[in-house]
Amino acid sequence: MTTAPTFTVADSAEDPDAEIWFAEPAGFTAVPLAALLPSPDSASAEELRSTLAPLLRAAPDEMARQQFIAQLAQGQQLLKGLSEAGIAHCSIGLHRDDVDETGPGEGRPLLSFLTVSWMPTAVSPRAVMAARAVSGPNGRTGIEYAELECGPATFSETLRTPRAGCGLPRVPLIQFHAHLPHPDCKRLAVCTLSTTAVARHEQYRAILRQVAATVCFESPLEQRSAE
Repeated sequence: MTTAPTFTVADSAEDPDAEIWFAEPAGFTAVPLAALLPSPDSASAEELRSTLAPLLRAAPDEMARQQFIAQLAQGQQLLKGLSEAGIAHCSIGLHRDDVDETGPGEGRPLLSFLTVSWMPTAVSPRAVMAARAVSGPNGRTGIEYAELECGPATFSETLRTPRAGCGLPRVPLIQFHAHLPHPDCKRLAVCTLSTTAVARHEQYRAILRQVAATVCFESPLEQRSAE
């Protein structure tokens, strides 16, 4: 799983309402939460309808068209749940497994899911916030503290397996977390990278650290122009 050494600046970097900036490694595609969850009767809702119209017209028959609408509605419900849980950004990662190209499954696609969410917390010094985020009986492992460009941070990992009878495949899911206290000392930015490719945990841990190392709480574009 290789990453590109160059960066492309997304339009969202100039969003006047943005509160956090970071760089996504190669292989990740952002899910446009705002575009897929527009307010009814808004300009964004009309834009979404216009975008989907050609796809609906291209459906081979009415049954296929209704199936597409139902799947879209289900996807919107999932995204709405993520948004209500405080997730401000999510993206899907797709990489080719090129770590051991001689082993079984060589070159198979590996999927992952990256989210950035806000977690409110009691007002306290940022270092205390970072430490408190990984304390307690929550099953976290691989706990580490670091000083990044954006301030103090803690890293941790969790390994989960869906409960029997929940309807999900009983496949282990490993999640890597980075807890980054905001300078206002009232909330944490939490970056989480999830994947079922448990055998590649070292590579995914490195990816999350790469994302966390680029986090800024002030626009890097404005900082660059000031220089």
